[in-house]
Amino acid sequence: MKGNIITGLDIGTSSIKALVVQRTKKDWEVLSFAEIPSFGLRKGAVINAEEVSKNVQMIISGIEKDCGRKINSVFVNVGGSRLYVMPSDGIISVSRADQRISKEDVDRVLQATRAINMPRNDEILDVVPKEFIIDDQRGIKQPVDLTGIRLEAKVLLLCVFSPDFLKLTQSVLNSKIQIDDIVPSPLAAANSVLTPQQKELGVVLIDIGASATSMAVFEEGDLIHLAVIPIGSGNITNDIAIGLKTDVAMAESIKKQHGTCIMVSREKVKKEHGVKKIEIFEKSSSLSFTKKNIVDIIEPRVSEILDLVQKELKKINKQEQLPGGIVLTGGGAKLPKIRELAKQTLKLSCEIGTPKGIVGIEDDPSLATVAGLVLGGLEDIDGSDKEGILGLLGNLLKKIRKMLKALLP
Repeated sequence: MKGNIITGLDIGTSSIKALVVQRTKKDWEVLSFAEIPSFGLRKGAVINAEEVSKNVQMIISGIEKDCGRKINSVFVNVGGSRLYVMPSDGIISVSRADQRISKEDVDRVLQATRAINMPRNDEILDVVPKEFIIDDQRGIKQPVDLTGIRLEAKVLLLCVFSPDFLKLTQSVLNSKIQIDDIVPSPLAAANSVLTPQQKELGVVLIDIGASATSMAVFEEGDLIHLAVIPIGSGNITNDIAIGLKTDVAMAESIKKQHGTCIMVSREKVKKEHGVKKIEIFEKSSSLSFTKKNIVDIIEPRVSEILDLVQKELKKINKQEQLPGGIVLTGGGAKLPKIRELAKQTLKLSCEIGTPKGIVGIEDDPSLATVAGLVLGGLEDIDGSDKEGILGLLGNLLKKIRKMLKALLP
């Protein structure tokens, strides 16, 4: 990041996206955008750092030529199914004689929440406070300057598999690009598509990527749950390839052109689509199928993803209990009728989430993460305390900066 330029780099399993924005007199607007195929990742995690580094160099070189500016650093995402949250709590005695709670007391109690047994090779990225309790008085968000004898914190620990995190950072640093900050993918997506009102009411963001589906649940403005499900829209493509006995490239094309999650009406399907053949001619053969054939392949897989989301909501007793409903985003949210299927399965209102806050960005749910990365950089430039997820990310970014410094030569 330099001057009035911010660059976001979304490293995904199927593609890498780079977005450069610049400040105008009033707004931030797109200076350059690029997307290239991605190699070297599996389920959102880097498995070949050298391959990913080559791809990062390629896309950065392309956007530099396009916008005529040198890109020195980026905001990048961390994802994968081994990103998760864990509840924890800590308790301390207030240190001051007058029993007034200081910032140091808050820091101590948050540090106390880290004293838990972690799985081997996992690391705590940050502590996300849910509530503070002062002498059994619950529901306190800002304890500084209040008085009490005992201070307790209920938190979520944001955790990651350390090798995944290190390979990601090495991939970017080895491409001779510095890292401004690293942001968890579901939080970056939430930053660009959710409104403060939705987060206050209670909402679940479902980001359907190529190889994984991440979800983030907010209530009273705070993150209350995060999970990554290792199934994505690429699994739907593979199902079509197997079901129609065709190659993956053709299956992806069929999904985009003819895919849908549900039929409008069973009667209509029978009369108009159930027996109507769709024919696609390949080099030396033809492929024939009906609309119902495609629905019978796509619907079970999407339902599986939504059922797993429902299980995560049940863990926190929020199934059918979020007034802000569901916000679907990511490339998988482009599937026709997925909104209706999600509404039917999860029994909540549902909408498709697209990026907000950047002038000139395409109205496309697949750009949610890269747009959220860029928006996350506004706090550093503007020096303001943005409403929403930016405030939640403040301590996380400080923690990640320290981790990155340890990696630098």
